[in-house]
Amino acid sequence: MKVVCVGGGPAGLYLSILLKRQNPSHDITVHERAREGSTYGWGVTYWQGLLDRLRAHDPESARLIAENSVHWTEGVAHIRDSSTRQPGDQGFGIGRHRLLELLSGRARSLGVRLEFESEVTERPPGADLVVAADGIGSALRTRYADAFGTQVAHGRNHFLWLGTTRVFDAFTFAFVETAHGWIWAYGYPYDTGHSTCVIECSPETLTGLGLHRAEEGEGLALLERLFAGLLDGHPLIGRTGDGPGVPWLNFRTLTNRTWHHDGLVLLGDAAHTTHYSIGAGTTLALEDAMCLATALGDHAAPPAALAAYERRRRTELLSAQSAARYSARWYESLPRYIDLPPHRMFALLGQRHSPLLPHVPPQLYYGLDKAAGQLEPLRRLKRWLGPRAARALHAARTPDRAR
Repeated sequence: MKVVCVGGGPAGLYLSILLKRQNPSHDITVHERAREGSTYGWGVTYWQGLLDRLRAHDPESARLIAENSVHWTEGVAHIRDSSTRQPGDQGFGIGRHRLLELLSGRARSLGVRLEFESEVTERPPGADLVVAADGIGSALRTRYADAFGTQVAHGRNHFLWLGTTRVFDAFTFAFVETAHGWIWAYGYPYDTGHSTCVIECSPETLTGLGLHRAEEGEGLALLERLFAGLLDGHPLIGRTGDGPGVPWLNFRTLTNRTWHHDGLVLLGDAAHTTHYSIGAGTTLALEDAMCLATALGDHAAPPAALAAYERRRRTELLSAQSAARYSARWYESLPRYIDLPPHRMFALLGQRHSPLLPHVPPQLYYGLDKAAGQLEPLRRLKRWLGPRAARALHAARTPDRAR
């Protein structure tokens, strides 16, 4: 089979690896519009479950990724002048640049052709399968947007993706109160000398602090002052190398009515996005690649494989997409939780994926959650109530004409 993959991110590279392992006679080319090694981004996160799945699909790339990752087993929240620390699941961080290096090397070793500074905006002729793995701004998907039924919804809060030389020893949250509202950071290590630091705030806080109009150096200096306690004298780092400064963005939730059309299939962020606060973007992209490779191996005809891939992944993504929606809403509703005692606020931060939490007073939910940890009937009640409360509120807010 001749496969053309557009986009040299984790999803496209890993798919090429899996297809070559599946059948070395496949003719596979990955096109990436940027120069090799010029990727922007700091670290990405993943969890033990992904590492187990990587080992099952390609032990060699899993070994390389594990050897180049750092890990943590705790979460820390700094709220005003208080801090609280809790144990959690083992998490992993790896630099995006390093991850792409490893996957590129593995793909080349298997005979995949990698073409950098090669932008593809039209379906290449002669390919049996074309994979659009070129992100939320996918040129190929945009070219056929009507066929895919693409829709994009913009989140309310603004965020900024930065690096720092402060190496956190846990997944770290910091909430800082200003005269214009709250601003907060998520931080996690990704190698022995750096961490990712994502800053988020409401639009009112952004404009009140003047961050929307500040030059990059001025804005970073202000953020370093606000998060001085978190950074412990270390700088925040914006975009390095070519290009403009790092922009403040609103998160874009992208969906498509279908993920495949006439031998062109969407992968990763080109097909779907989930809010960064659940830390699953790279994981979901790699899992897309696993699912598509499996479907292509199980079905002789590509159309049947693409349909099977889409059915399975849509079902598998429901839980993550729900968690992402509620997580984003939790941060957009931060004043509802921020004045709780720090340990309770951090406990509800850990419960932000819950569909029940937005509809129950926070103190009551905390007590229910604590009791549910000890009594199985209450755990079942929470699982039963959550989706029903969400559906009931949605129905109450939906005008009759839209039902």
